[in-house]
Amino acid sequence: MGSLKINKINNTVKGNIQITGSKSETNRLLILQQFYPNLTIENRSNSDDSVLMQKALESTSSEINIGHAGTAMRFLTAYFSVKEGSEIVLTGSHRMKDRPIQILVDALTSIGADIQYLEKEGFPPLKISGKNLAKDFVEIDGNVSSQYISALLLIAPTLKKGLKLKFKGEVTSVPYIKMTLQLLAELGIDYLWKDNLITVQPKPAIKPTTVVVESDWSSASYYYSLCALSPNAKITLSSYKKNSLQGDSVLSSIYENLGVSTEFKGNAIILKNTSTLHNSEMENLNLMEAPDIAQTIAVTCFGLGIECYLTGLHTLKIKETDRLVALKSELEKLGGEVMLTNSTLHLHPSFKIIENRNIATYDDHRMAMAFAPLAVKVAIEIEDPGVVSKSYPTFWEDFAKISR
Repeated sequence: MGSLKINKINNTVKGNIQITGSKSETNRLLILQQFYPNLTIENRSNSDDSVLMQKALESTSSEINIGHAGTAMRFLTAYFSVKEGSEIVLTGSHRMKDRPIQILVDALTSIGADIQYLEKEGFPPLKISGKNLAKDFVEIDGNVSSQYISALLLIAPTLKKGLKLKFKGEVTSVPYIKMTLQLLAELGIDYLWKDNLITVQPKPAIKPTTVVVESDWSSASYYYSLCALSPNAKITLSSYKKNSLQGDSVLSSIYENLGVSTEFKGNAIILKNTSTLHNSEMENLNLMEAPDIAQTIAVTCFGLGIECYLTGLHTLKIKETDRLVALKSELEKLGGEVMLTNSTLHLHPSFKIIENRNIATYDDHRMAMAFAPLAVKVAIEIEDPGVVSKSYPTFWEDFAKISR
């Protein structure tokens, strides 16, 4: 636990950072590698979540505890459902036991999975008996977490008839679903997404394939924020693709409005502070397809003293913590004024940042990293700084390297 005091940064922010591979891509590929052992993964994420996923997949224990790793809970629920002959208890931290999983469990049981709740109905821990799932049609609400949908799509090509997945209502988090489908395509798995139906064809085996994981755009967000708050800043980040699979790559266009330009050069992006703000673009910003960058954007706007109204944030309430409530609490410690609904955050313009405040992180890696760039403006203290290991273990070393 403990805390990390960050003194006010007075130097020009500049330097080069190599960011670890995307956690989202890595975790999907680790599941697919279990089905297709001749898949090679390069530049995989070194995050806690990906390490936990790898350990869970290699475990010979009858009980697997995945701690706070929500992606692992969802993906492994589907994976163990189709692992014939296995019987596993899948559990997690106290917070994980409060994170709903019923939508995914209902979808899996509708195609024949054998899953039981061991404590509270609709929540982990789960007892999963792996078997051959014979049915090939499942229906699911479109506005649920994309991880439920991706969990189903990852097992789809292993089913004897493949899978037809039909959405009810509007689909949210489309980029993450597209990421999953694109990774299937890279392995030679055929799919068709037409209207509200995704059809994935069966694929018992693939030819030897190597996939290079792109670096994580969510992790890049903290450097965009640092750059926006730092006059004359220039930061080079690698390795990134202009045509990214990751929804959070919208950072480059969003932060143009917050005074940061992005230049793609080879496999790197060069961020520069332009001091050109377009405040009006922040007054109705829908982050439904990139909710993981909401905390960073809210803190950047607070640091710049500008208003923001963020929408499409309903999934933030069931993350590591209720991220909306956590953001409101910590921003108001620093002098901010925040209004919330279940899916929106309205930050009013502020003219002063209160220094030397302790920022609580709520077991949430993104809370710690999102608030760190405010050190450009004031000295700040981050509680439980080690929580960053969930997605970006070397964050504090990298942050110090470019802000000394």
